[in-house]
Amino acid sequence: MARPPSGLGHDGDFTEFVHASWPGLYRTAYLLVGDRELAEDLAQTALAKTYAAWTRIDDRSAAPAYARRTLVNTAASWFRKKGWRNELPSDELPELGHATDPSTRPAVLEALRRLPPRQRSVVVLRYYEDLSVAETADALGCSTGTVKSQTFEAFAKLRVLLGDAVIPETLGAHRD
Repeated sequence: MARPPSGLGHDGDFTEFVHASWPGLYRTAYLLVGDRELAEDLAQTALAKTYAAWTRIDDRSAAPAYARRTLVNTAASWFRKKGWRNELPSDELPELGHATDPSTRPAVLEALRRLPPRQRSVVVLRYYEDLSVAETADALGCSTGTVKSQTFEAFAKLRVLLGDAVIPETLGAHRD
C-alpha cells in the first residue's frame, strides 16, 4: 500500500519514529558533543532534516540509519565551524545505557571529549552504536580503511589518557 505524500499518515509515522528514536539519537549526540544542550540541538536538527526527507524514505526500517547519519554529518559540520570547542564542561552526565564501572565513567567521557571529532565519531559509532566497520564508513561517508585507522589512533590516545586497565591493548585493534 502506498504511503500518502503528506498529511496524517506522514506526520503520524514520523511522530512514532521520533518517540522511538529520540533516546538513542540524544545519547549519541551527547557522546559526540559532550554537552546536554548542544546534544539536544544536534538531535533536533537531525530529526528536522529527517522530517524534510521523510517522504523519500520508502523503507521505514532505514529511517534510524538515515537519522543517525544525518546526526553525524551535522555534528561534523558543526566541528568544522570556527569557534567550535572540543571540550565543553558538563555538571551532569547522561543516563547509563548499560552497566559500567561508575568510577571510570567521568574519565572516559572526558577522554572522549579530548579526541578529535572524526576519531570521537568513529569510537561512538563503532563501540556505542555497535556498527560494523562498513556501517561506520557509510555513516561517516569515508572508506573502511579510514575507519580502521581512526579507530586505531583513537584507542592509542585513549590508552595514554586512561591507561591499559580501562582501554585494553586488544580493544580497537581489529574489529569487523
